[in-house]
Amino acid sequence: MVAWHASGMNWTSPLRPRRPPLNLALQGGGAHGAFTWGVLDALLEAERFEIVGISGTSAGAINGVLLAHGLVQGGPPAARAALEQFWSAVGAKVPFEWLTVGEDDTLGFNPLARLMMRLAKLFAPHELNPLGHNPLRELLNEHVDFAALRGDAAPRLAIAATHVDSGRLRIFDNAAMDIDAVLASTCLPTLHHTVVVDGEAYWDGGYSANPALMPLLAEPRCAHDTLVVLLTPRHYAQAPHSAAEIAERAMDIAFQAPFLRELELLDTLQAQARERWWPRLGQDRRMANARWHLVDGAPTLATLRGETRLIAHLPFLQRLRDAGRLAAQAWLADAAEHVGTRGGVTLRGLAEGQG
Repeated sequence: MVAWHASGMNWTSPLRPRRPPLNLALQGGGAHGAFTWGVLDALLEAERFEIVGISGTSAGAINGVLLAHGLVQGGPPAARAALEQFWSAVGAKVPFEWLTVGEDDTLGFNPLARLMMRLAKLFAPHELNPLGHNPLRELLNEHVDFAALRGDAAPRLAIAATHVDSGRLRIFDNAAMDIDAVLASTCLPTLHHTVVVDGEAYWDGGYSANPALMPLLAEPRCAHDTLVVLLTPRHYAQAPHSAAEIAERAMDIAFQAPFLRELELLDTLQAQARERWWPRLGQDRRMANARWHLVDGAPTLATLRGETRLIAHLPFLQRLRDAGRLAAQAWLADAAEHVGTRGGVTLRGLAEGQG
């Protein structure tokens, strides 16, 4: 007999031992988040780990809440179905075949779509969309049971958003989890209306954390092992030249900088925690024992144009999903065996583009 216990977040069987616990840290990247969909799909299919903590920003936040929703509803099979249904619905929303040219690494917007985008930049979202219609709100309402995420059965969630008035990071945990928290995490102010939560304005979490790692260390119920899924390249082959390339690189740097600063800070704190001779307790102990693992989307995504982050065309999303599955399967076949014993990458290695 095999059963899913929501309170313990684990498959139980007289023939199956408890699975090692694992946290996930999921980076944002618009439509490139379909790569993370593939990573999660492969992890869920393998059923080797118990996902106990999820930190996510923007598209990573969406993937995180879909994963948590599915786990609460019916374990890994339900989580795979939730991700599949959501991303398929996203890919069916807009007829991108009318707006794009090329395929694979040459995919991009056609001249008409580029003209429309240039004109749109002349106006604020509330001018172009005065009623604030957001298809993402409709999709999240349809595919996620947010009330279930606020219960003890769900993995610990840490969804990042940026407080507009101060620029500070806001983490929405399970107790604060609702559709506005996720929309805040995904709110690019040039494309969407500012999201107001409890009377405060929020923009995309990538401006302040992409993703946030500290919440996974501060939460006692999270695991010592964290798998980081990255979408933004940590190194580029050459400097940008055109105005469009410069704008894209500037955005990448803005969204990567907070993550790199946090990696450097945590690397210092972890080294100090491990050097202390007195008994480690609480967060000191979790900091010292934290182990880090990596699935890097850069080999797949670095060759794509930056504008493809806005192309939610189903064939393109499925291609990225398949690439994510392959990357996760490679990790499962090799480095995953270290979960529970040692890390696959160091914080400094993550910051410096190693691993």
